[in-house]
Formats: sequence, C-alpha cells, structure tokens
Amino acid sequence: MNDDGKRKAAERAIGFVTSGQLVGLGTGSTAEFAVKALAEMVRQGMLIKGVPTSEAAANLARSLGIPLAELNDVAQVDITIDGADEVDPAFNMIKGGGGALTREKLVALSSRRRVYVVDESKLVERLGQSWGVPVEVLPFAWTASAQRLGALGCEPKLRGEPRTPFLTDNGNYIIDCRFNSISDAPGLERAIKQLPGVVESGLFTGIADVLVIGFSDRVEVRERPGLL
Repeated sequence: MNDDGKRKAAERAIGFVTSGQLVGLGTGSTAEFAVKALAEMVRQGMLIKGVPTSEAAANLARSLGIPLAELNDVAQVDITIDGADEVDPAFNMIKGGGGALTREKLVALSSRRRVYVVDESKLVERLGQSWGVPVEVLPFAWTASAQRLGALGCEPKLRGEPRTPFLTDNGNYIIDCRFNSISDAPGLERAIKQLPGVVESGLFTGIADVLVIGFSDRVEVRERPGLL
C-alpha cells in the first residue's frame, strides 16, 4: 500500500477516537500516519492524551504537540491504534518489525478497544507465511534463549550484527523466529512466553478488536469474529 493508502486507512482508524480519551499510540510507518492525523485533531481542539508504545512514538507525538501520559500513571487506556505485520482470519497477529513489541502489547492489553491498521498484503491464511515471530529476550543468556526457541520448531536469528545487536527500548535483544506456518498461534504464544529468558513475543492473539484494511481502491473496517 502506498503512503496515500496508508494515510486514508489511518484517518479512518482515528475516527474511533473521541475527545477526552487516553489513546495508545502505535509504532511504525502506518501508525505514524495515525499519530499525525491525531495531532491535527488536537490542533483543532480535541482533548486527548497519548500513551506511546515506544520512544519513537513518544518523540513523534511530542514534536506534533500531542500531550502524553505514562502507562504507569493511568488506570486504563480507552483505545489503541497500531499497525501489524501479519493478520490471520481469526485476527491473530505478528507484530514487532520495529522492535516495540513488548510495549505495544502492554499498552494494547491495558486498552478497552484495540484498532489495527493494515494493508491487504498483511492478510494471511496462517501466520508465519511472510514474517518471522520477533521475540524479545534478555541479553544475559540470549544464546540459551535462541536454543530453546529453536526447539519449538523455528529457525532463530539474532536481530542485528553479533557485535552490535539491535536493542529494544527496554535494553533487550530480539530473536526473529521463522516458523514458516503457524497452525496454533495462541498455543505457540503461550509456549514462547514460558521459556526462561523470554520477555515477550510478537504473537498477539485475542487482542485485535477492529481491523482497518487499506485496499488499492477502498478502506474496509472489520470486527473480530465473535466480538460482542
């Protein structure tokens, strides 16, 4: 999806935001369009506060004049708007291409409503077709974590160069795990989370409430199957 399509989908997504809300601010190129659109609404008088999912999202929001709040200082977030790398028909997702998966999941799980903006290329029958699963791990024993992840059936790879690994905002490493095709996303999410040294995985199951999908000729809104 080109930038114009991303912008239109993001603008549709922020239509779910109302004045007075605490808004989770996603990370990544598509979420950036949503943050910029929210900033325009703030300039027009809408009263919101953003809860950023990364330092990059926080810096962007500050530069655009969006007031911010820390997750520790709020009881609940009203709505989060973010992007995703892959989404299956049950609305299970892979996230974390930008490395913010842990904070993204924490903000999402603290939110009453979760809206995700994607383009049609992100829709897959099974997760893992195009993306590996990012897993945030403690640097202290990342090689042991990689071995344990590999035992789950993936090909684990440390993100970045061995001498200069990618660092998350939390000061941890990311291991990208290629599973090729994931038949049981919730089960795999639980199995990864139980491994010693793992902080969080980029599998987001049972979290997305609404998808805003950008197609070449339209924007489509879908609610998670079974959502009341």
